[in-house]
Order: sequence, then C-alpha cells, then structure tokens
Amino acid sequence: MKRMELIRKIVDSGVVAVIRAESKEQGIKITEAVKKGGIKALEVTMTVPGAVDIIKELAELYKDEDVIIGAGTVLDPETARLCILAGAQYIVSPSLNVETVKLCNRYRVPVMPGVMTVKETLEALELGVEICKVFPGNAFGPSIISAFKGPIPQGNFMPTGGVSLDNVKDWIKSGAVAVGTGGDLTKGAKTGDYDLVTETARKFVEAVREAREK
Repeated sequence: MKRMELIRKIVDSGVVAVIRAESKEQGIKITEAVKKGGIKALEVTMTVPGAVDIIKELAELYKDEDVIIGAGTVLDPETARLCILAGAQYIVSPSLNVETVKLCNRYRVPVMPGVMTVKETLEALELGVEICKVFPGNAFGPSIISAFKGPIPQGNFMPTGGVSLDNVKDWIKSGAVAVGTGGDLTKGAKTGDYDLVTETARKFVEAVREAREK
C-alpha cells in the first residue's frame, strides 16, 4: 500500500490502538479484540515481549484484510528497519529521532515521531513527517492541539497518552486528525475480559465519528 494511502487510512480510522501486553499470546488476543471493535490501525509497541515476531505474524495474518499493522515505541533506526522488514506498515516513536525519520522516508513508510514543542514540530515537518504524535498527551490536554495549530495550521497532530473515552471528543474537536490510545482501551485484557476490549474499541470509534460530525 502506498505511503499516502496508509496515512489516509490512519486518519479515516481516527483511532490507533496501542497494543501493550505481557506476552505474545496476550498481544494477539488484544489485537483480535480491538479489530472486532472496528479499529483498523494497530500499533504493537516494542515493549511487548517478542514484539517483532508479533508484528510479523499479524502482518501475515491480516495481509488480505482492511487492517494496518504498525510498530510503536521505536527508539532508533535499527529497530525501525527490523520492524519494517517484519511487515510493519508504519512506525511510531515517543520522540523525534532524525535518523529514524530518514530511514522510514527511505523505505516510503509513514512515521509518526513524538513532539512536545513547536521547534520539534517544525523540524518534523521539514523532514517530511505527515502526522506528528503529541506525546505525552496527558502532560498537556486537548488545548495543546489548537495551540500548535495557531502558528502551524498545516500540521497534523495525533495525541497519545492520556486519551480516554472521557476526553477523546475534546481531542478531535481541538484539531487532532486521530488519537492513539492504549491503557484505557485495553484495560479489560488485564482480567482476561477481551469482550470489554472490543466494546471499548467500538465506543472509541463512535466517539471519534460523532466528534467529527459536530
């Protein structure tokens, strides 16, 4: 899939599910539950044991489905390349690492680096980044998006960290093109309640849709 098609798909989905798990088996179960709830963009973080193997397995499993698998918590270009070779269709990082962005550009893979300042945002845009990840979102709140878009209206922002069902509409209304959510989305997995994960995913998708319509 072309790079811009992937970016459009992430924006259309509106929600990126951040998958953190204690094992490969749990990671796959969470992924299935989130997918059933209608979230099409899935991010397997490098903090999950065997994360690269999980990405490889999911990329093969869903290659013919309307789902895109990405890698998160990617700290360096070496890890980014491993993930891309395993089948990751996009890369997400908690910070702006110039070499990671360059590597992703080389392979025409979307990359969403974390930013916390206008300076970092401008640097990311100059490197060709289409979506900047505002992280940690709970350190700012939804108003940071509209604040960024004041001097940088051309920027596309996706908050991660602190995004919940209680505030997801506020993030979208403030100008976020999508949101990333993990703990609030997948909390049911801690007790083995994957139906709750699916239900929560549906609520996130619906909340984003409603916020965009208003």
